Amino acid sequence: MINRLRRQFIMIAMFSVTLVVLLTAAAINVFNYLSTDKSISETLLMISENQGMIPRFPDGKPGKPPGGQFNPETPYSTRYFVLYYAADGTLDMADLKHIAAVTEEDADRYLAEALGCGEGMGYTGNYKYYVSRVGEERYMAVFLDCRREMNSIRTFALISLLVAVSCVALVYVLIWLFSKKAIGPAVKSAEKQKRFITDASHELKTPLTVIATSLKVLEMEVGKQKWIDKAQAQTDNMTQLVSDMVTLARLDEEKPDLRFTRFDVSGVVAETAESFRDFAAARGHTLEVEVAPGLFCCGDAYAVRQLVFVLMDNAVKYADSGSIIRLSLEKEKKGVVLRTSNACAGLDARELDKLFDRFYRPDRSRSKQTGGFGIGLSIARSIAEAHRGSIRAECPEEGRIQFVAALHE
Repeated sequence: MINRLRRQFIMIAMFSVTLVVLLTAAAINVFNYLSTDKSISETLLMISENQGMIPRFPDGKPGKPPGGQFNPETPYSTRYFVLYYAADGTLDMADLKHIAAVTEEDADRYLAEALGCGEGMGYTGNYKYYVSRVGEERYMAVFLDCRREMNSIRTFALISLLVAVSCVALVYVLIWLFSKKAIGPAVKSAEKQKRFITDASHELKTPLTVIATSLKVLEMEVGKQKWIDKAQAQTDNMTQLVSDMVTLARLDEEKPDLRFTRFDVSGVVAETAESFRDFAAARGHTLEVEVAPGLFCCGDAYAVRQLVFVLMDNAVKYADSGSIIRLSLEKEKKGVVLRTSNACAGLDARELDKLFDRFYRPDRSRSKQTGGFGIGLSIARSIAEAHRGSIRAECPEEGRIQFVAALHE
């Protein structure tokens, strides 16, 4: 249980940290991209507004449009070309003197991109372009080389991803190192609870034994009386409760005291189920057992027998009068699956998960009639988890409950 609690703590913490780091990295990269794209768009607009040129002052200094991102080196560091064409696709002129990577032969390909876009901005390869109308049925397309900016964006994204992964890995190491200390109070509380249950159980065994013995002696002296029978029944119930609590505490230990061997699980399940046939018949139930023969499992045979006992006892006690109780055992990829089902009127499907909580009883009146404490299914869950498996309650159809226990190798 402690290791499971520690793993859950690490998983939740790592998921939260990873989500925050990735969202932060994504937000930074989106901001970087939008900022770069805005700067490129402003450059395109400036060139377009100045008839395909970067404006200059009379003294030779470039103009400084709103935004202030331009400097005297802008005309020499900006690579672009301009296409002038008619609405029917006829190229009037290609201004390629500000770029070396594009030739006259390439102009037709970029012209097709501009015609397909219409007016506005778009991307093609390493270029971002802006198409504007310059006259009656006349257009100008400015293509700006964004290779440097795109490489910068990709490099920034790669670096941020590496930093994010490194941070997540470092945080994982730190969480793993300090997780024991973080869950220390919960571990101490659980250990104190188990120690209290064990100590209290041992302390209760002696007075319960004395009471049971005294009641038998008293019955021998005064004869059978209903008051003695009631006291004896309550003493037996208390003895069973103490035994169940000790069993549950033992199964909840980090390493339960179970003897794992390879055994005939088909024989164990069939034998335990058949022992309930008379009990079920006395309650007016028909028992149907379908156990696949020759199945073997690596586990504790006594614990598995106890698991079957709990499920069958629960089914017989709580099944609707005169209904059929079904039990099946079949092979699965990782081990075996045990299923029990019975009719149960008034079943609330929303409370199925609560059935495995300790001392939980959905119907108090029926629980008093059957004498249950609401601890048997908790023991069943601990046994299944000790065998690296699980158990769950299902409602396959209205008014019917099914328990599915998986035992893995």
